[in-house]
Amino acid sequence: MPERDYPAGAMDDVDAVTRAVLTASRLLVAVSARSLAEVEERVTLPQFRMLVVLSTRGATKLVMLADLLQVAPSTAMRMVDRLIATGLADRQANPANRRETLLRLTEEGRRTVEDVTARRRAEIASIVARLTPTQRLALIEALAAFNEAGGEPLARALDDAEPHPLGWAVDLPLARDA
Repeated sequence: MPERDYPAGAMDDVDAVTRAVLTASRLLVAVSARSLAEVEERVTLPQFRMLVVLSTRGATKLVMLADLLQVAPSTAMRMVDRLIATGLADRQANPANRRETLLRLTEEGRRTVEDVTARRRAEIASIVARLTPTQRLALIEALAAFNEAGGEPLARALDDAEPHPLGWAVDLPLARDA
């Protein structure tokens, strides 16, 4: 892929950067949609987000789950009900407080998160492989700065045991408190 020459001042042009990021976000949304294609009859993108949060933090109370997803508890409950109906999540009594219910992934839910994440990673890797080494380094630096400015933590490495939430920031120390 040829290196691009940018007009003078383009590197300081907020609009040019914003357009480039918007274009990249369209590409990433398309990649996300394609990665969900095999399960789209069972799982919507918001439901997948919920599955990833449950996968990342384990058994979780509904109120905390709603807070992490930034949705109303009633919305989170409807999503949970749909995921339970499809066999991807279930409810269990909190062993520390029998009056509370915890939500968690089933094995099928965990496999769904792993499969979708693997498809997404493979497609992104295919796109990145088309870049030159110099472009890859520039992309790493630019995206690291962009993610830091937006408060999004770095995604986990390929060999990490657990997937990382995709597309939204989670306060991980808070997320581990239940």
